[in-house]
Amino acid sequence: MSIAELAEDRVVEGLYAVARKQRLRTRSGSPYLALELVDPTGKIEARVWNDVELLDKRFGEGDAVRVLGRVERFRDRLQLEVRSLEPAEADPAELVPEARRDVEELDGFFEFLAAEIAHPGLRALVARFVGDADFRARLRVLPATPDGHHAWAGGLLEHTVAVASLCREATQLHPRLRTDILLAAALLHDVGRTRELDRGPLFLATAEGKLLGHVHLGLRLLEERATGLGRDVRAELLHAVAAHHDVRAARTAEASVLYHANQLDAAAAMRPVTTEG
Repeated sequence: MSIAELAEDRVVEGLYAVARKQRLRTRSGSPYLALELVDPTGKIEARVWNDVELLDKRFGEGDAVRVLGRVERFRDRLQLEVRSLEPAEADPAELVPEARRDVEELDGFFEFLAAEIAHPGLRALVARFVGDADFRARLRVLPATPDGHHAWAGGLLEHTVAVASLCREATQLHPRLRTDILLAAALLHDVGRTRELDRGPLFLATAEGKLLGHVHLGLRLLEERATGLGRDVRAELLHAVAAHHDVRAARTAEASVLYHANQLDAAAAMRPVTTEG
């Protein structure tokens, strides 16, 4: 049964990936396992109270498992009490929460936005990423952040398209903005994530990701592929990407707009939606 279908007071069996595993102790000193299980429809907290020693040895973080348990409500949230658990022959990376929008549609819109760039040097640079099959594949399976906004497979593509779309709209409202620089920076602002993170379900940082972070890795990628791009335009592009998490560092209108578009999309993705007035 998928996580989205789970309901209180039901005994369920399902195939999930282990996104988090911790061995803890109750107040009385008894060991238990605290898990976060995920599948393409969502995630749920789970607890192993019994046979902890036996079950703990059967799996680790990042594994695919088949679980039998009972759904309970704890502090107004559903939680799965695990009764039995076995390793499963499945690719854990295919058991992660999916993008909230259609990935094929997003992929096509990414190409559409790239084609909107008129400046020859910027257009050629963006085209090198558009034509990179490995880069495009990683956009589709990685999150924008591993534990923040767009923290699901395809979240990186979803966030990239959203930020670029917001920036494109801003250039139409404010014609003084340099459309090509802003749109190129928006499409490429998170390219470093493709080198910072590994596939799900854990989305762990790579060795260089731990040390350098996605902004630095992104700047390196851009410089590696910026052949033929004029020095001044290259500096403008790199500056906007470098400042997209630090508005105080922004020295151009385009860098500032990119920062705010990035923040806006992140906030919109994280804020709960309510029907109250």
